[in-house]
Amino acid sequence: MFVLLLALGAFIATLIGGSFALKFRDRLHLILGFSAGAVAGVALYDLLPEAISLGTAYYPPKTIALFISLGLFGYLVLDRLILLHAHGEAHQENEPRGFFGALTLSVHSFLDGIAIGIGFQASAAVGAIVTAAVLTHDFSDGINTVNLVLRNRGSAGRAARWLFVDAIAPVLGAASTLLFRIPASAISLVLAVFVGTFLYLSASDLIPESYHEHPRFLTTIMTLLGAATLFVVVLLAS
Repeated sequence: MFVLLLALGAFIATLIGGSFALKFRDRLHLILGFSAGAVAGVALYDLLPEAISLGTAYYPPKTIALFISLGLFGYLVLDRLILLHAHGEAHQENEPRGFFGALTLSVHSFLDGIAIGIGFQASAAVGAIVTAAVLTHDFSDGINTVNLVLRNRGSAGRAARWLFVDAIAPVLGAASTLLFRIPASAISLVLAVFVGTFLYLSASDLIPESYHEHPRFLTTIMTLLGAATLFVVVLLAS
């Protein structure tokens, strides 16, 4: 039940992010820049070392690397081919693009919830750090969900409905992990997959969105600050 309470934090973070998208559009690039660094930071400073530490008893380093690449490229396939999510130019804006974009972000959030549950199956410290990363990512997911729908000829009501779907998705994802438990020998591989997915989300979604039509100096500083913050959090947690 504790995992579900933390997942509710992701629910709230998504709703807050969507509200920010409607009220503070001129400063969102700084928030997204911070989120990009934080999500990449949790992959590099927490999940990757934990996957290596837990996995060395069972697998060679190349196996860990393989599952990281599976997470990264598998998420690329999910993002671009299966759900038809694309970051198109203004002349390509249309309602189906907004629908599939919002759907993809909701699937992202569902997997974020699974990451929380699996993180706590590894250890309380890993679960706490993953939760911190998910909160920052889902905050930006709320922003992007609203922006995608509105930017593609969707109404404010439709944006609000998709925002709720995106917000409830991590709660459902975390709840699903209460129905199964991953063997100790496989946890490191699952964490490695999430390393790849978090790096993909940071590099393909958050960083480009934070740089879009904005000066890059401040957003770069915010990205580095986000990564540094997660490094300090992981250091204190360990």
